[in-house]
Amino acid sequence: MKLFLIGMMGSGKSHWTKKLSKKLKCGGYDLDSLVETMEEKTIGEMFEQDGEDHFRKAEAKVLRWFGEKKTFVVATGGGTPCFYSNMDWMNKHGITVWLDEPVEVLVQRLMPEKDHRPLIKKLSDDELHDFLIAKRTERMPFYSQATYQLSGTITDKSFSQILNPNE
Repeated sequence: MKLFLIGMMGSGKSHWTKKLSKKLKCGGYDLDSLVETMEEKTIGEMFEQDGEDHFRKAEAKVLRWFGEKKTFVVATGGGTPCFYSNMDWMNKHGITVWLDEPVEVLVQRLMPEKDHRPLIKKLSDDELHDFLIAKRTERMPFYSQATYQLSGTITDKSFSQILNPNE
């Protein structure tokens, strides 16, 4: 099984990567963490010092590493599918799953985490809501190419069709 979890920040990609990798007994990876390790900088530092384009190139390079792995679950960054043909690449090399949580849920999850996320760090709570609506609309053409879309309240059962397609 080769799974790429995509979706907006706060949609639960990292949470589900941990759960699914245990269930599938395979490696679970957070793409943002891998990029930070490879670049020896936080994402915030990369954005501030080198710019978003540098980060996106590094992200695409690290993503391609999964072409050589046999089984994994990867939590991608929210913008990963939107750059350097990453969505096409992920669809060719595995199963993509869009975790599509409502914007109101994302706002509640992200409000306490704003300091750790460079794209939303300086936004008020109202601005955060508007920002997420705009970003989701902007990313929709990429997210909608996912093999599967899970919407609403996502549970273990939500993944059953993906993990057990013959049942």
